[in-house]
Amino acid sequence: MTDGDTGARDDAGADRSTVLLRGGLAVVLLAAVGATGGWLLAGEDEPPTTPPAAAERLPSTGTPGVARSTPGRSTPAAPRTTAPSRSAGLTVPAVVGEDFTDARDELREKRLGWRLVFGRGTGRTVERTSPAVGTEVRPGRTVTLYVSGPAPAATVPDVVGEDCDDAADELVDEGFYPQYRTGRTGTVSRQDPAGDGAGRWNDQVSIWCGDAPEDDGSPSGDTVTAPAR
Repeated sequence: MTDGDTGARDDAGADRSTVLLRGGLAVVLLAAVGATGGWLLAGEDEPPTTPPAAAERLPSTGTPGVARSTPGRSTPAAPRTTAPSRSAGLTVPAVVGEDFTDARDELREKRLGWRLVFGRGTGRTVERTSPAVGTEVRPGRTVTLYVSGPAPAATVPDVVGEDCDDAADELVDEGFYPQYRTGRTGTVSRQDPAGDGAGRWNDQVSIWCGDAPEDDGSPSGDTVTAPAR
């Protein structure tokens, strides 16, 4: 009797273990089928491989994150700009070897001033310049012309009765330098040396513009100093 009961109990326990094992396998299979059905219903082709905890999060401080570049796309390079080359500008013309009057006219055409320095040799040609030929200069710059020979003779123009500015321009054109005795406005009432007198290039000619004092002819007002020979 006792052995019979023991065998029955053993059989019952074995059957119960088998039922529990099958039930566990069924639960596992159902869980797998449920997960598979979940991602299939979600419309995905493949099951997710990255757990939600690994997803990228934005900073909590509100500062935008750095944009990531999309694979296969390249950011176009900014167009290169070439700085404009500096203009050569105005330069001292090649006047060496020219007659000094032609060299002076060429400087005047380029809106450059001039100063004549005569030498002790012979001739009227320009031996050198300062600044040198080819030097970049600004308009209005005075260029010194070194002439090979001495200052040639010239006739003093008669500028009495002319406007002061016109008289000064005429004197400069003829190779003289005006010295203003009573200012630079008005009509020339007097000059020294007198018109049609003999002189040389770079000589000074004094002129009295406006109402000139009758008592003396002493220098007053603006003067222009002639260049050294």
